[in-house]
Amino acid sequence: MLDTINLEDIRQIAQSAAKATLEIYNRDFDVEYKEDHSPLTEADKVANSIICEALKKYNLPIMSEENKMIAYKERKKWEWFWCVDPIDGTKEFIKKNGEWTINIALIYKDTPVLGVVYAPATDIMYSAKRGEGAYKNGESLPLKRKDKIYKIVASKSHMNEETQKFIDNIEGEKELVSIGSSLKLCMVASNEADCYPRFAPTKEWDTAAADAIVREAGKMTYQAFNEKPLVYNKQDLLNPYFIVK
Repeated sequence: MLDTINLEDIRQIAQSAAKATLEIYNRDFDVEYKEDHSPLTEADKVANSIICEALKKYNLPIMSEENKMIAYKERKKWEWFWCVDPIDGTKEFIKKNGEWTINIALIYKDTPVLGVVYAPATDIMYSAKRGEGAYKNGESLPLKRKDKIYKIVASKSHMNEETQKFIDNIEGEKELVSIGSSLKLCMVASNEADCYPRFAPTKEWDTAAADAIVREAGKMTYQAFNEKPLVYNKQDLLNPYFIVK
């Protein structure tokens, strides 16, 4: 299955969704709130529609944050499926700070094997396909870095006591970088940061695409308390706390 999917095609799907969302981003728009009190904009819906329609040609199931959730008794039969977050960082989208992404991942059983993370406002594209390398705007990852400072990237919206304690326990010269959305995982994949601790809730679609890029770049997203890789298509779609390094 993986051999039949061209990574460039998935990049283009992300860019098509980006074009539509940027039109909304650059004007006034309304914000709704879902049952879990998370925000939802017109852009989330439009991007979801474009992506899901474009992925239909592959005849694979699609799990998306903005689609109706499929029961686990059905999902557990899936061997391959798409995992989509049409806009990760909706809060950043609303703030218009540029730190939001379009995320498309292909999952094989419980492992992400292809991922595209596109930040439309800054035109930064991260992508990877298992066995074919990981890239940032066409440049192979991980990037070379001159500085020796240990860089920890953390959430702007979800900094908490557990995360701060983890950061405080890291010895030596270090620097904290705050940024929104799945860009945090991508920064570790690209070697622009060394570590991303996440001790706050995320769902599988929040991490899947960037996690594929992390793994193909030679890094890993570990469950925080057992050092095993993050797994997908669980009965509970909530991720455990994790550390990308």
